[in-house]
Amino acid sequence: MAKKPIRVAVTGAAGNIGYALLFRIASGEMLGKDQPVILQLLEIPVEGPQKALKGVAMELEDCAFPLLQDMVLTGDADVAFKDANWCLLVGSKPRGPGMERADLLKDNGKIFIAQGQSIDKVAADDARIAVVGNPCNTNVMIAASQAKRLTADRFTAMVRLDENRGRAQLAKKAGVSINEVSDLFIYGNHSPTMFADFTHAKIGGKAVTDVITDRAWLETEYLPTVGKRGAAIIDARGQSSAASAANALIDHVRDLSTPGAIHSVAVSSEGRYGFAEGVWAGMPVKTTAPGAYEVIMSYEMDDFAKSKIKITNDELIGERDTVKDMIG
Repeated sequence: MAKKPIRVAVTGAAGNIGYALLFRIASGEMLGKDQPVILQLLEIPVEGPQKALKGVAMELEDCAFPLLQDMVLTGDADVAFKDANWCLLVGSKPRGPGMERADLLKDNGKIFIAQGQSIDKVAADDARIAVVGNPCNTNVMIAASQAKRLTADRFTAMVRLDENRGRAQLAKKAGVSINEVSDLFIYGNHSPTMFADFTHAKIGGKAVTDVITDRAWLETEYLPTVGKRGAAIIDARGQSSAASAANALIDHVRDLSTPGAIHSVAVSSEGRYGFAEGVWAGMPVKTTAPGAYEVIMSYEMDDFAKSKIKITNDELIGERDTVKDMIG
């Protein structure tokens, strides 16, 4: 018997990440090669982006994806999120020249307050939300703050790009296949302060620190390389990461849909791993059922790891305090 289609809402759908993402969702890479999908695509309600969205939809049609059952193109959040099972919040206001981070947080806060309210009002009862638009940890906190029907555990933010970047750098340094690198988890904010925890990661089943014995490289080169990778890509390409961000979102949703998967997700901290209550922080989770997860609490942090977690936690507290008047 054919599966019932899953409704996937995507914001900022005509942007660079959206363009890299939608074809892979429609091909079955995110939710499975036997899972039909309906794409519900939101762009800002002005002529240019709406026209671009039509062009993307025309290309999706021209791919003749068997799994793509229907598309909704709209500038209205309530239409985009109606009965959506997955809400992928990709669109956000980018930081402009000379713009203060506090202003960026507040401008995005308005967007994510409205989207959080809309999702809570009209999305499916089993709706899951994944926030990519930066600053994603605080944007997801803002969206979740508006929900009365949907619980906080439904709202996640993406740190998977950092995990993928971190695994790739370790594999490169050790001269091994990416498949050899496991148990690397991202703690804290999706920003240069995040902590890629090499202290528990493994290469070929052995501790990273036994394979890469240069601890100074791990602490002073590896961590900044992962943390500042986004800026390095902007410097090289002249544009921010798009294909790699879309790829990480595919991984994020696929693993949250796959019971048994273990991966890094930014979730409501609930005070775990030393993070403040009420912030969304990256940490290791195990998927327990499609869309549901439990935080893995078995990792003991050494003093170095605790010091790194404190730095990223302080940043998350600062972001929370900047927008606290907006979310009540």
